[in-house]
Amino acid sequence: MPVSRDILLAIEQAAVRSWPALETNDIEGWLWRFASGGSLRANSVAALAFTGPSVEAAVAEAERRYRAKGAPCRFTVAEVSVPGDLDSRLAGLGYARSEDHVTMAKAVPADARLPGEVELSPEPTAEWLNVYLSGLAADRKAIAPAILAGLPAPRTFFACRRAGSVLGAGLTIPDGELASVQCMATLPAAQRQGCARAVLRAIEAQAAACRCRYLYLQTESANVGAVALYQSFGFHVAGRYHIRMRS
Repeated sequence: MPVSRDILLAIEQAAVRSWPALETNDIEGWLWRFASGGSLRANSVAALAFTGPSVEAAVAEAERRYRAKGAPCRFTVAEVSVPGDLDSRLAGLGYARSEDHVTMAKAVPADARLPGEVELSPEPTAEWLNVYLSGLAADRKAIAPAILAGLPAPRTFFACRRAGSVLGAGLTIPDGELASVQCMATLPAAQRQGCARAVLRAIEAQAAACRCRYLYLQTESANVGAVALYQSFGFHVAGRYHIRMRS
């Protein structure tokens, strides 16, 4: 890993804070999350700490809460999840594995500069939303505005404007020495024209201005195009996580 296990844990914790669910509840140190559909992160248990006497009882409580919502019970299982054998415990309880993801990170260069074609805003503009929502599935599109409204401050939205139109979008949230790369999107007609790279450079510049040490992001392992883009920009795989689900 390009970062230590402690930093990977800090990244996973920051990722939870940077995309908050609409409803949460503490279950013996685990964070139960619900957002009525869409985002996996906002509709799964974040298992990054555990203080209870019984894993099985805590799992049963998570199941009870999701059952009351008419939703499947999901766990996000990372390399730093607690307890360390959570994945095998869930598998033994009949939870199926799905949705493999990577957590990627890179050091923030001190000399990063903001590209002139990228605009910054503390709130998502109508043009920004048009780009971001255009690439989402219907269930995610329905809930995304509510999640965006609850993002922690400070947050910065980035819009790559060319020829008068916003073609690319992104978001960053600083969190101590970390800064996220989120909500990356480019209109289909503008893909492979450098918009995503311009937004990444802008996020990097903002992170440097906030004196952050690392940028981090999370994406599906199957999205090989996105992974290749981030690797070409200097990101490395810092960790991996996946979803365990029981309907």
